[in-house]
Amino acid sequence: MQPIPEALRTRNDLFSSTKICTKPMNYTRLLLLACFASALCTGIFYSKPMAASPLEVKVQPVQVRVVLVTMFEIGADEGDAAGEFQLWKTRRNLNERFPFPHSHHDLYYNEDSQILGMVTGIGTAKSAAAIMALGLDPRFDLSKAYWLVAGIAGIDPEDASIGSVAWSSFLVDGDLGHEIDAREIPSDWDTGFFARKTTFPYDPDRPISTGEVFQANPSLRDWAFDLTKDTALIDDKSLLQNRMLYTNHPNARKPPFVLTGGHIAAMTFWHGKLMNDWANRWVNYWTDGATDFVTSGMEDTGTFQSLYYLNEIERVDLDRLLVLRGGSNFTMQPPGISAAENLLRENSGFAGMAASLENIYITGSVVVDEIIDNWDQYSTKVPGKK
Repeated sequence: MQPIPEALRTRNDLFSSTKICTKPMNYTRLLLLACFASALCTGIFYSKPMAASPLEVKVQPVQVRVVLVTMFEIGADEGDAAGEFQLWKTRRNLNERFPFPHSHHDLYYNEDSQILGMVTGIGTAKSAAAIMALGLDPRFDLSKAYWLVAGIAGIDPEDASIGSVAWSSFLVDGDLGHEIDAREIPSDWDTGFFARKTTFPYDPDRPISTGEVFQANPSLRDWAFDLTKDTALIDDKSLLQNRMLYTNHPNARKPPFVLTGGHIAAMTFWHGKLMNDWANRWVNYWTDGATDFVTSGMEDTGTFQSLYYLNEIERVDLDRLLVLRGGSNFTMQPPGISAAENLLRENSGFAGMAASLENIYITGSVVVDEIIDNWDQYSTKVPGKK
């Protein structure tokens, strides 16, 4: 604890003294004491400068061109097994540290490229809180920043293989809804999970979304996909062995590739064929069939919600959000293995973890480099806009 300055101790002594509190005092003496106390409070008698807050390190806000949004790191930020943040930090020389005590993880910045890297923490609650904390942080000018969500995900074997990366525009919440235990649902229902303000699963009289679905700028998503669709991604034997198990899913057996598709965010790490069927129907339901479910994660609806609010007060430009997720594991089991067995096996180490992290970095870097290298153009005009 910091020692109490002498002047402040004197002030405290004045107000705590029984002598002052108990003896009669004339009006003049009371007025002089009040003026003295006011002077102390305003710093007239306290010449030692107050220590700068960690949020006031720089006078001018730091200019940011790209915010790299990752969700977790496994251990240290450098030098050990990589989580989502480590490759970006080391390869992009994000070496200037900004303490971020009001959130999950400190921030790191590169002054030359003006890239800022963050780790939100896992889950919708942490991502929403972290994004809001950064968006309101007076140390940074984020008004023109592009936001790249760059994280791993479960991936639907109907659409792609592990190691593949998907650009998403539609972000569907997998938590908001009503739910009845499957053992108690009506006999003609195939799920107990259904939309709020409806009377049965997938009710066509669907209410207007109040957080069940968001759409990031589709034109920017399409621009990023066109820029990266032919990017060569890494592959390895472990990926091949795993994807060959999916004999009923041709896309799951392909080498990693870049695609687009819907993303679902839910706090529960779900797995299995029946849950996979639910995710496809749920994404289809909330997007009016505009997209298919491809990737699953936990954070992106929270990220979008905070950016939406920050956009309302012109702290950020919501049209500059990009979501890129790489398949670290399949969202359902292959033939011959139960959902429980496959989930527990994946929990011991995602088969596509290392490859997906590399391929997220490879693909995301194409877009980041394009933005940074042509900042004069993209600072004023979001690509994809007519």
